[in-house]
Amino acid sequence: MKNLHLLSSIVIILTTSCIDKKPVWSDEFNYAGVPDSVKWNYDQGDGCPNVCGWGNNEDQYYTKDSKNVRVENGNLVIEARHDSLGGKAYTSTRIVSKFKGDWLYGRIEVKAKLPKGKGTWPAIWMLATDWKYGGWPASGEIDIMEHVGYDPSVIHGTIHTESYNHGKGTQKEGKITIADAMDVFHVYAIDWSKDKMDFFVDDKLYHTVTRDPHEDFKGWPFDQRFHLIMNIAVGGNWGGKEGIDESIWPQRMEVDYVRVYQ
Repeated sequence: MKNLHLLSSIVIILTTSCIDKKPVWSDEFNYAGVPDSVKWNYDQGDGCPNVCGWGNNEDQYYTKDSKNVRVENGNLVIEARHDSLGGKAYTSTRIVSKFKGDWLYGRIEVKAKLPKGKGTWPAIWMLATDWKYGGWPASGEIDIMEHVGYDPSVIHGTIHTESYNHGKGTQKEGKITIADAMDVFHVYAIDWSKDKMDFFVDDKLYHTVTRDPHEDFKGWPFDQRFHLIMNIAVGGNWGGKEGIDESIWPQRMEVDYVRVYQ
């Protein structure tokens, strides 16, 4: 009987802890109009002159215009459109938390519904804020969620580093099948600690990367602060691998919330 009482007490404590857990940074998008400028910046243009097409030969020009990014009906809307600008055939948005939301370790959750159709390439991901170890991929990249429209049921979670990256074909990638990702909101998340990174969809763990204790920053640069990026790319080396369907536009990614726990 004493053991039962002890077990009940533990359950109550754990349940209370979960209920009381609050994010250290969040945007619930419970407003309308322009995304909160206290929390968000933008990457704009086509990436030139440094890495034109943002390094992936993408076909969009990023803006912060309301046609491409806005908050409405309680959601952040990132909308890719077939309207040329800056020599590109499409416009879209790449919204970033850099210098306004930067974290070392924690749980990052984004509840989102994805665009659909060939040529769409939405991503919820992270880059190093300070680039301590050098340019990409040396300072690391964390892809919380990547999706390409020609492979509609598959969600990817990946890390890129100097040793492990798609340029070498050595990236550390996990996949999960989410058949309705383009029709229903799902929670895409990572749990990031000193020596491990877990990837989730709707609290289902599908991929884990563990630090090799013998590796330096080339294998694990994830001991620095990172910021969040959300965007829809169009075409490019991966998103456009099977072409771009010109009949599907506009396409949008909707985000219900972003929450960061530490």
